[in-house]
Amino acid sequence: MDKRFANPFGLTEEQAIALLNTPLDELEDKSDRYIAASYLRNCPSEASIQALIAAVKNDRPELDNRIVRRKAVESLGRLQATVALPIIRDCLAEDDCYTVENAVWAIGQIGSEDEEILAEIAQLLEKPGQSYRVIIHTLAKLDYAPAQESIQKFTTSSQLPVASAAIAAVCQLSGDYTGIQSVVEFLQHTNVNARRAAIQDLIDARHYPAIAPISRAPVSVSLRLRGIRLLAELGIPSGKVTFSEVEPYLDRVIQDHPDTLELVHEYDETPSIEFTIQELYQTDFGRCYLAIKTLLEVYPDSAGPALMATFSEKAYADYGAHYNVVKLLGWLRYEPSYDLLLEALNNQEPQFQKSRGGAAIALGNLGDSRAIPHLMACLNSPVWQLNYACVMALQQLKEPVLEAIDLDSADFLIRAKFQKLSSAGLTHSL
Repeated sequence: MDKRFANPFGLTEEQAIALLNTPLDELEDKSDRYIAASYLRNCPSEASIQALIAAVKNDRPELDNRIVRRKAVESLGRLQATVALPIIRDCLAEDDCYTVENAVWAIGQIGSEDEEILAEIAQLLEKPGQSYRVIIHTLAKLDYAPAQESIQKFTTSSQLPVASAAIAAVCQLSGDYTGIQSVVEFLQHTNVNARRAAIQDLIDARHYPAIAPISRAPVSVSLRLRGIRLLAELGIPSGKVTFSEVEPYLDRVIQDHPDTLELVHEYDETPSIEFTIQELYQTDFGRCYLAIKTLLEVYPDSAGPALMATFSEKAYADYGAHYNVVKLLGWLRYEPSYDLLLEALNNQEPQFQKSRGGAAIALGNLGDSRAIPHLMACLNSPVWQLNYACVMALQQLKEPVLEAIDLDSADFLIRAKFQKLSSAGLTHSL
């Protein structure tokens, strides 16, 4: 599990337990108990689990306490605390739909073959106002076949993420995957939430042919990489797919050029450069990629200086736009951006890790050999996407990859990539 965001408040386990056990009206900051409940998901000790259970049992009606209970249920699920299953099950009958949602999800994480519990979860599909997507996911994950008929009703839901989950779940529970293409088609929907949801549903359904269409979906690079990685992680060991089959799509996503995507938006008329750059801040990455493509095709000469200006004004603080600007400067081969790209490559802030991989690719595109030692220095970072991007950037700079990569601790995709390069004679030792 990625621990980069695990403890932003610097708590110890003992401090978190003490805060969680403190009555709400004795706290200066009412959010302290929520923070503690969130942090304890990293602490699998009996003391932490019992503190979280006690928080769930605390049924005071104040909103602050209800929020803490929801988070405590979630943390118990993340800890896969089997001992907490009875108290979490009790939450299924509550009126607060968010507590119910977290309880369903937590039971899915802990796991259960108890027919009564699974039937209770399935019954929630008949109750108005619930988080049906989470319920459907959990029933499919726990392989509760009797829920198939109830889930089938949601395959035509107007809530597209719910429909996507239902279609995938019916495929999983029935063993008949003829309907899975409908989920694949959601990857090209104009609704960004439908596109995002479809990736998770295709992962859950273990639909390995989806690797190619996932690579082309106009969503965040992080979501596409997660989809491809998890399907590879499931499929390669079982022989359902090979690294050679995954590699071209993985490479394209790491490179992340808009020409490799199937865009779902278009402009009615050519936008100004100012408007187009502003589109790099959109939360719908489909719009970001349309803007990137437009800047490359329509404004190749003026985009570089304009991007440097927007970076210094505000993109440096927006991790999505930061990544978009970094990648663009590389695709534009804008040489004055070398120092900015080098700084992005070495940015240690957790929220900018995506930009580090983007900067590696951008430095490869820039073609400046001064970047080689800096890329080499990042080959054994704890972020697999960065390592993979550095390998690809070094290839672009025609520099063989060092055999100093620690293959024993390297991510399985890095090992597979390195072994393929090694067999082709594209590595060397110090």
